[in-house]
Formats: sequence, C-alpha cells, structure tokens
Amino acid sequence: MSASAALMAAVEGGIIGDGRTGANLALAVGVLGLAIGWLALARVGRRISTGSARAGGVAAIAVGTVGMLLAVLHLATASGGPGTGNGLVGAIVAVPLGLGAVLLGRRALTRCRRAGRPADRMTV
Repeated sequence: MSASAALMAAVEGGIIGDGRTGANLALAVGVLGLAIGWLALARVGRRISTGSARAGGVAAIAVGTVGMLLAVLHLATASGGPGTGNGLVGAIVAVPLGLGAVLLGRRALTRCRRAGRPADRMTV
C-alpha cells in the first residue's frame, strides 16, 4: 500500500473504523491539552522548572479549544447514534477533555499573574 493510499484510507476512516478517526483525533488533542495544562500549572508552583508557565497556559488553552472544536465538528457531522461505530461516544468524551485543558490553562495563567505582582501590603 502506497503512502498516499494509506493517507486516503486514514482520512476516510478505513483504517481505524468508519468515522472513528475524527473522534480519536479529538480525544488525542484533548488529552494532549490536559497534559500541557497540567505541566503549566506545575511550572507555576515551581515543581517543574523547564519552560514558561505562561506559554504553557496559552498552549493548553489553544490545544484544548482545538480539541473541543474537533469534537463538536465530529458530533455535528456524525450519522447514527451511540454504538453504531461512528465515534460519537468518543467525540462526546473529547468535549470535557478539551474544556478541562482550557480550564487548566486559564488557571495556570491566573496563577502566573498573581505570582508576578508584588504583594498587596501597605508599607510604612
């Protein structure tokens, strides 16, 4: 099988199953966003010292949003119901994964802003 034929089969959903490719992609992007958000949150707490927590927070928000959009697009175009092999359940699970990534990224950005400001104390 040539590379172009394999690519066409993957795009059409022939390798994994009819219609499951889009849902699996949305799931993978959602899990990736959760991992990036968790790492960004850990960077704010100085438990992991590599990279920027702010950049990780922004990346988690972006990846989580893409995961949610892919899942919603798959839900809108899927035919049939759950259990028909079209990946509907996977897309339903991918929506909260993407939302979780967005929320973790937002929390990391909020903590970055708080850590960057001087303490609100009155000096005498």
